[in-house]
Amino acid sequence: MDKTQSRGALEGLRVLDLSRVLAGPWASQLLADLGADVVKIERPRTGDDTRAWGPPWLSDADGDATGESAYYLCANRNKRSVTVDMSHPDGQTVIRRLATEADVLIENFKVGGLAQYGLDYEALKEVNPRLIYCSITGFGQDGPYASRAGYDFLIQGMGGLMSLTGRAPGTEGAGPIKAGVALTDVMTGLYATVGVLAALARRERTGLGQRVDLALLDVQIASLANQASNYLVGGKVPQRLGNAHPNIVPYQEFPTADGHMIIAVGNDGQFRHCCEVLGRPEWGSDARFLTNPQRVKHRAELVAMMEASTRERTTREWVEAMEAAGVPCGPINNLAEVFADPHVQERNVRVEMRHSLGGNVAMVANPVRFSESPVQYRNAPPTLGEHTDDVLLDWLRMDDADVQALRNASVL
Repeated sequence: MDKTQSRGALEGLRVLDLSRVLAGPWASQLLADLGADVVKIERPRTGDDTRAWGPPWLSDADGDATGESAYYLCANRNKRSVTVDMSHPDGQTVIRRLATEADVLIENFKVGGLAQYGLDYEALKEVNPRLIYCSITGFGQDGPYASRAGYDFLIQGMGGLMSLTGRAPGTEGAGPIKAGVALTDVMTGLYATVGVLAALARRERTGLGQRVDLALLDVQIASLANQASNYLVGGKVPQRLGNAHPNIVPYQEFPTADGHMIIAVGNDGQFRHCCEVLGRPEWGSDARFLTNPQRVKHRAELVAMMEASTRERTTREWVEAMEAAGVPCGPINNLAEVFADPHVQERNVRVEMRHSLGGNVAMVANPVRFSESPVQYRNAPPTLGEHTDDVLLDWLRMDDADVQALRNASVL
């Protein structure tokens, strides 16, 4: 990268990342994409757990597997990897010194897990009162479940998402289903980033850091959005509806002559246009379907009638006709179709970065688009310990002899 080019909105911010797997690394990758210098602390020899979560593996220029898993690659670009043995007293000293130089620390150890190393919030705020210390756990820093380990799948169940996801009771294949992506982890990473940025804004006014406490369970419940509100306001426990919407009709998938499509009607005008495209304009003035509350009430009748019509043409034919009439409609793409979509390609959603092991690594671009401080794809996800020497020399101003002594003592 051109050294004169801006590194992004967070250029100059130092982030010490003690997290692993997905929620924490997702947050730190977002901060790195925005220009922060993120140092990822990993265990010597093994590193982040997700390095071993393959196949698939990244291939080098010769097509040979490198041992870098696709899972690890999705959440660790633009970072620098440093190996430190946290169980060694000298390793604890190194991390503590790095924390004194950091603006932000992100960790996802069990509650109290870092206290034994003298790296907990209370200890580190004494040496760096400006530090923003972000803790990500399954259940938060207090409460009866605080000591439990929390995993995305577990939290999707405990937090209510799986009670809403899956086919409706009484239909074939009914039962709880988790999301196909670890959404609780991803959303926690996003909330953590927002929390860190808010804490940094407050530090600008007060000069003081603070702890940011993120619990996967809290985030999952917060992300239930209208479904949680439906229960809290209406007092009725929402049920699984398959791909249907609890508050809007028609807003679901429909069969076509060659597969399925999604129709997402958001208002009464769109519904009337939809009926015209379907060749059933009379439905738009039918008292049962005239307004959305009426369509919700008569959901089963309307959906059955629409399904009989949508089977008459192909997905592509329906999508073109619906879009021309201003009715939101689209296909259900697999990932090959997603990345082949001309709009996705025009938006440069796929990016490639040169990897230090040879060859390129394909990644999904950061979706935030800035007019003045664009995201820079500076470094591919690092190999284990790739930047140990550089960071110790840069952040801590150690000399080569100091670094070699730590290496000889098996600290690095």
